Amino acid sequence: MASFNFPYSQFSLIPAICLLLLLIFLYYSPFNYKPNDPIFSLSVSSPTPETDNHTGTPSVLVKGLLSTSRYKSWSRHNNKIKKSSSEKIEDDLAQARAAIREAIRSRSYASDGKATFIPRGNVYRNPYAFYQSHMEMMKRFKIWTYREGDYPLVHHGPVNDLYAIEGQFIDEMEDKRNPFRARHPDEAHAFFLPFSVTNVVSYVYQPILSIHDYRRDRLQRFVRDYVHVVADRHEYWNRSEGADHFMFACHDWGPDVSSADPELFKNFIRVLCNANTSEGFRPTRDVSMADIYLSYGELGPPRLGLDPRNRTILAFFAGGAHGYIRELLLEHWKDKDADVQVHEYLPKGQNYTQLMGRSRYCLCPSGFEVASSRIVEAIYAECVPVIIKDNYCLPFSDVLDWSKFSVRIPVDRIKDIKAILEAIPFEKYVKLQKRVVKVRRHFEVHRPAKPFDVIHMALHSVWLRRLNVKLGQRDY
Repeated sequence: MASFNFPYSQFSLIPAICLLLLLIFLYYSPFNYKPNDPIFSLSVSSPTPETDNHTGTPSVLVKGLLSTSRYKSWSRHNNKIKKSSSEKIEDDLAQARAAIREAIRSRSYASDGKATFIPRGNVYRNPYAFYQSHMEMMKRFKIWTYREGDYPLVHHGPVNDLYAIEGQFIDEMEDKRNPFRARHPDEAHAFFLPFSVTNVVSYVYQPILSIHDYRRDRLQRFVRDYVHVVADRHEYWNRSEGADHFMFACHDWGPDVSSADPELFKNFIRVLCNANTSEGFRPTRDVSMADIYLSYGELGPPRLGLDPRNRTILAFFAGGAHGYIRELLLEHWKDKDADVQVHEYLPKGQNYTQLMGRSRYCLCPSGFEVASSRIVEAIYAECVPVIIKDNYCLPFSDVLDWSKFSVRIPVDRIKDIKAILEAIPFEKYVKLQKRVVKVRRHFEVHRPAKPFDVIHMALHSVWLRRLNVKLGQRDY
């Protein structure tokens, strides 16, 4: 067999140099995936990847949200090749991920000069990533709201009272001014199912005459049937098995919509106020939403909070004995201490909002469920929230570090509330209180919604989870 002898002295350096340049490019490329690279840490991890030291519940880390095994590599398509709508969507999301990782790597903000707010400080797990991610969301995120369904169960929800944020969110999504509104489902990154769990309960279950009327089967059948309707009429649910679809519910029964058919809803994103991990809430898939009580015609309570040095009440709570945690709180503290003011019913002539504004710490125990509007009420009153809940995933904890502006007291230490709070140095309390003021903007309701307000924070949480879903690269 003939052999061939190449003049290595002339050609051996060329491929070596090309290979070296290629390796350098790949190493510094924003698409280069490194599982342990800190640029993936939008959320600063707690002592272990699975648990959060402050809440005792699974921590939502962007290492999990942006760097799953699905993204160990991204295919790059030739720009000359005509791409399907789903491929364009995935390319758009890949660019967003790259921009977020670059912001984390460079520890800088890529602002367009029009920014009215830039997050700073340790209340944010990673302010650079949060800001860049929020800006990418504002620039790119498109949501298709399904048109199927009739009032009042679909396209409508309560906009006042206990579950007001549920109806406000649905209305915002269907508002023609909504900048996230997709013109066509083919351009949508996510799909919203605009039914109201509160209205289903109000119109389908009422009147509730016996304990048997609390069965969730009617609610579950309604949601399952609605999903089947949109899946039969459109291809979008089936192509992702619901992974780019989401719902929004603040009613206590919200988590139960998927329990009758776990396989159908295994990939579905649920935005829930009742974010109880012991009842099936999945922090890496579901979104914990702030529960907000809105009086008729109002988007929030007045600002009645006093300066930290003028707050004369150490801790405050007023509310019914709903659930065993509140029963314990009332048993130990009800009307027993001038510093720790705990009331089942407010004394006549007392103003609830004003008392919160005069308190350093506001106690936020669970009721029958973990969700409660008291946390947001405390933040509005610029009062440091004291979280007394088991298995609760706190709202927006993928970007907010609650340990920097709240206090957590375990249920088994309710009797020690006064000692625990008095042991916090005044200087530390002042820092906590200032941070409460700082994060208030993220819990405010605006209509139309504004960047970084509570509706945009909920959408940002959905956006993060959508970034972690990569649809198959094929035409549908």
